[in-house]
Amino acid sequence: MSSQKPTPTAAPRRTRRKQARPGELLEAALALFVEKGFAATRVEEVAARAGVSKGTLFLYFPSKEELFKAVVRENASRHLADAMREVAGYAGSSAELLHEFVRRWWTQYGGTPAAGLTKLIMSEAANFPELARYYQDEVVQPGHELVRRIVQRGIERGEFRPLDPALASHLILAPLVQLVIWRFSLAPCGPAGQLPDPPVLLDLHADMIVRGLRREQSRP
Repeated sequence: MSSQKPTPTAAPRRTRRKQARPGELLEAALALFVEKGFAATRVEEVAARAGVSKGTLFLYFPSKEELFKAVVRENASRHLADAMREVAGYAGSSAELLHEFVRRWWTQYGGTPAAGLTKLIMSEAANFPELARYYQDEVVQPGHELVRRIVQRGIERGEFRPLDPALASHLILAPLVQLVIWRFSLAPCGPAGQLPDPPVLLDLHADMIVRGLRREQSRP
């Protein structure tokens, strides 16, 4: 009888496929929600695009509402949670931090398909108030709190002039919201090149905000 030990085998393909299913379902759901809206998207379509049955989808997400919430968590909430931790340990100036926030917002959200969630929620909030409240709790309020902390940090370090950081957060974020609304509404219908290059536009926006926030003696 041979004493040779069996060689280890890779994880079965079916196991690997099962582990990937939640991510595939979330990717398919995001694409359809942005393309068709929440109301018009059917779970059967999401399942078909992900290559699974509707029953398999419900094993992971018990309802379309829970699927939408998971899409929001995956594509927006987790980035905000990471940013909150990074702000707490940031070593550079508050001006640099604000520029970094705007750049990261574009690469992680504004310039991705997930930014279409902003237009979706504004369009369908009245018909789905529970989802609108969830989006407020998971994305809008944490986003404002993140920017408020950046501004408050600058004030406390003497880099920014004294002002209401909560009000400043609205002024800083409003153009970002307008940019993604434009991107997913009028921009596809207009002539090519009508929308300015977003990274260039956002860098100018951050620069203007920093100049407005600086203490008088710190301005060049």
